[in-house]
Order: sequence, then structure tokens, then C-alpha cells
Amino acid sequence: MTAARFRDLLAAEWIKLWSLRSTRWLFGLGILAIIAFAVQNSLDARNGWADFTPMERARFNSLNEVFSGLSATMLMIGAGTVGALTIVGEYATGLIRPTLTAVPARHRVVAAKLTVVGTVMLATGALISAATFGVSQAILSGCGVAVSLGDPAVWRVLAANALLAPVSGLVGMGIGALLRHTAAAVVAVCAVLVIAPTFLQPTVHQWLNDLYALIPFYVWRTCLGLPQLRDDPALPTVAGSWAVFALWPLAAAVLTLLVVRRRDV
Repeated sequence: MTAARFRDLLAAEWIKLWSLRSTRWLFGLGILAIIAFAVQNSLDARNGWADFTPMERARFNSLNEVFSGLSATMLMIGAGTVGALTIVGEYATGLIRPTLTAVPARHRVVAAKLTVVGTVMLATGALISAATFGVSQAILSGCGVAVSLGDPAVWRVLAANALLAPVSGLVGMGIGALLRHTAAAVVAVCAVLVIAPTFLQPTVHQWLNDLYALIPFYVWRTCLGLPQLRDDPALPTVAGSWAVFALWPLAAAVLTLLVVRRRDV
């Protein structure tokens, strides 16, 4: 028997991903909801611009209307949940057994899953980042406070917004592989990616700040997602924040591979 070609594994994982009804609902409603929040925030800012105080106008940055903390929370929970379900669902239905029987090289199956989920989430994140930016700036141009792609920090913020989806999706997959239980995996995704980081604030203890700076949502909220960086040594650096964005999905991929290869189905 010849080994399955990797592109055939990718096609199989693509079909599995979109065969989950929850995937279609999460993608469809999630994308529309995040774009709707950007539209609503931008309309509120434009309609209330005349009532802004001089200090509020000086501090206003239209990128903050593009992608709020609530939008980031929704994106991370949705992407993390989909990532978890891509592997938990297969274990729950028993489909993992024929899959690994047909492809005994488990690392190839995991690689295909990671590739499909990472690619789909990256495309989704890019779509959301571009769409929220486009509609928001079109609305805010009516009061002369829109920004363009050539303005400082715009590309960094848009890239960080987009990368929240693949980072969360792959982390969710790692959590799903570890727990193998739908409810537990979804709760763990929410707790690890969003709930715990929302309670973190810079402190006078630098070792705590260094610990906080290892969490994706925290570094997005205090560094990468900010149009203007705060001059505070307690906050994460841009380089360190990008490293966190890279290391979490890498660690999740390694975890997924180790768990699938070592544990029985």
C-alpha cells in the first residue's frame, strides 16, 4: 500500500473542517458580528465627534474603532473553539480510528490538520482585519479623522489583529488534543486565551510583568494592538510580543503532535 500524498491529506482535512456545522456557524456569524461592531463603533464616534472635548479629540485614534477588545475576544474564542473542535470532534465521533488506520504515520495527519487550520485561520483573520479597517475608515472619513495604510503603526496593528486568529486556532487545537472533550476544551480555550489575561495589569513587580508578557492577548492589548505605544518599561516590547505570537502556535503544534502520537485512540 502506497502512502497517502500530503495534498490528499490536506483535502481530507479541508472536508472534515467544513463538514462540521459549528464551523460554518462560527465563521459566518463571527465575521459578521466583528464587522458590525466596527461599523457601530465608528458610527458612534462620527456622530458624537462634534461633542468631543479638545482633549478627547487629541487622544482619539481611529484605529481604536477598528478592532476593540471585545472584537479581539470574540475572534480568539471563535478561532480557538474551531481549532479545538477540529480534533475533539474527530475523537468524539470515532473518525480518528479509520483516519489513523489509513494513515499510520500520525505526524503526517497532524501536519495536515495544522496546515489546514492555520491557513484557514490566517485567511479569516486577514479578511476580518481588512474589512473592519476598510468600513471603519470609510465611516470616519466623514469627520476627517480616518487614517491610511501609510500612516505610522497601521500595518503593525492590522497584522496583529489578523494573527490573533491563527494563533488562537492552533492553540485551541493543542488544547483539544490534550483534553479530548468538547465542553472541557471550549472552557479551557476561553480561560487560557481570554479570561485569565483580562485580569492582568502591569505591576511594580517586574517578574510578574515578564510573566504577563508571555500571553498573546495581553501583548496584543498592551503593545501590538495599540496605534501609539506607551513609554512604560513594565509593558511588553514589540519584538518580544511578536516572539510570543510565534512561540504559542509552535508550542501548540508540538503538543498536538506529541499527544496524538503517544496516546491511544
